[in-house]
Amino acid sequence: MTDAPKRRGVRMTADEAWAFVESAHTGIFTTLRRDGVPIALPIWFATLDRRIYLSTRGKKVKRVANDSRCSFLVEAGERWAELQAVHLTGVANIIEPDEELAARFGSQIRDKYAAFRTTTKAMPDATREVYAAAGSMIEIVPDERIVSWDNNFLGLA
Repeated sequence: MTDAPKRRGVRMTADEAWAFVESAHTGIFTTLRRDGVPIALPIWFATLDRRIYLSTRGKKVKRVANDSRCSFLVEAGERWAELQAVHLTGVANIIEPDEELAARFGSQIRDKYAAFRTTTKAMPDATREVYAAAGSMIEIVPDERIVSWDNNFLGLA
């Protein structure tokens, strides 16, 4: 038996891509301004049933309300042989989650980011006020196009 990779190329399978997305810490959420210019911002997120969920406020919500087209990227690695990424495209919807979805989202977000949160006491007053305001939940529904690469599969890392 050899230790040959199971895949023949750097493209991940759908299951591998979703496992990579689920394990990622920060995603890059890209929305479109009214003039069509893309705006890419880092965001914390949860993955449930192969959809991306985030809670946010401000201009991201306004851009989604104006144009639901979006993309979402997660990546890892520093050396070429370590580079991995998954890029999803689809639509983003502002939703009112039912109790079950809200509970699942809240649980995943709390568990995933508990060690990374800044206490509100440590925030400047203006920042604390922004985060105290209610946010909106956004659901990203990816289309069938998953762009992925995993240089790490080559075993050179």
